Amino acid sequence: MIEAELKARVHDPEYVRGQLDRLVEGRAEVYQDTYYDDPSGSLGSQDQELRVRTIHGPNSTRSLLTYKGARIDSTSGSKPEHETRVDNPEAVHAMLHGLGYVPAISFQKRCQNYEFSSHGRSFLATLVQVPEIDGTFLEVETMVPEEKELSSALDDVRSTMGELGIHTDDFTTELYTDAVAARRATR
Repeated sequence: MIEAELKARVHDPEYVRGQLDRLVEGRAEVYQDTYYDDPSGSLGSQDQELRVRTIHGPNSTRSLLTYKGARIDSTSGSKPEHETRVDNPEAVHAMLHGLGYVPAISFQKRCQNYEFSSHGRSFLATLVQVPEIDGTFLEVETMVPEEKELSSALDDVRSTMGELGIHTDDFTTELYTDAVAARRATR
């Protein structure tokens, strides 16, 4: 599967939140993300990601193991994504360590998630705040099975973001991992 996703800086979070709340009730969750790489950094240098995410919601906690391949669209940063739920994240962390992977970076994201349908697609819109980064971000994504569907899906994501009050000059491809690492480097 390919994650057709766009991310934007949000200049008026309350307006965007209000637009999303009109569509569907949001779900507040806190993500604890740990990104892994080998000691030489070869995954990162090849634009790949290996992540263990634990999601703390109001009534439950769940964990996911995610692998993202290199970007197939430089404008959006969209990547092939393979993800599975894991029952024992501590065991997954131990397995990754045992295979020679090391934590490259770990950080928290505070998210408000909205799942809805529009333009004939299922979307996940997430308002994101990363405590170590200034500002609020909006991610809107939909999944497509093949690369040939990516362009059309991204057009629908762009339209949906426009309907939520996001302008073209608000889009960013900056990675949270890079922004957090840069912030930590200046401390």
